[in-house]
Amino acid sequence: MTTEPAAPATGSTTPDVLGMQIAHRVILRDLDRTTGVAMAMADGGVPITARRTRMLVRYLELMAESIHHHHQAEDDILWPVIVERAGAHVDLTPLTEDHDALLPLLDRMRGGALAFQATPSRQSAAALAARLVELRSLLSEHIAEEERATFPVIRRYLSVADWRDVEARIRRNARMSFELPRIGAAVTPPELAALKADAGAAIVLMLALFRPAYRRMERAIWG
Repeated sequence: MTTEPAAPATGSTTPDVLGMQIAHRVILRDLDRTTGVAMAMADGGVPITARRTRMLVRYLELMAESIHHHHQAEDDILWPVIVERAGAHVDLTPLTEDHDALLPLLDRMRGGALAFQATPSRQSAAALAARLVELRSLLSEHIAEEERATFPVIRRYLSVADWRDVEARIRRNARMSFELPRIGAAVTPPELAALKADAGAAIVLMLALFRPAYRRMERAIWG
């Protein structure tokens, strides 16, 4: 049975999808940066040290966890709300199929990271870079299609209350010690101010708490 769409959201009731846009930007930024350092190690331009190896593999573990959480939350939380509100006005099948295709690529990337950790070398760094490139290729196309297909529907059919509930539920199981400093490093000052104003004082305090450890990890990997 087709669900009838709710009345379109208009005016001040239009959800602000900035948080989702930033989450997508952070994913692609991380894939660009980790691919870059893996390629640089493969080329011999960046030294393969024990500390860099350890921190990069840990970063990739956290990044893979974050990507999986993001897309699982879309399947379990966001997609059902969109279907309930928009009915036949959106087809999420291609996006769900992308999510299914993502899982083996994440596993391949994790395997490449573990192989690099076990035997750090220019060859294993090159293999890891190749796994990151294929992961980035899928996600760049998927994110572009997702934003094209869903953002207009979210703005039109979901209420602000719907969207706030979705965002809160997605954040509930996220590893904020990793997510928050990544976001803080990727946004513009006006975007950060908007996020802080929306999320409240607790997020500001957590960002200040988690940022130093994240920066140490960044320096160990990228210098």
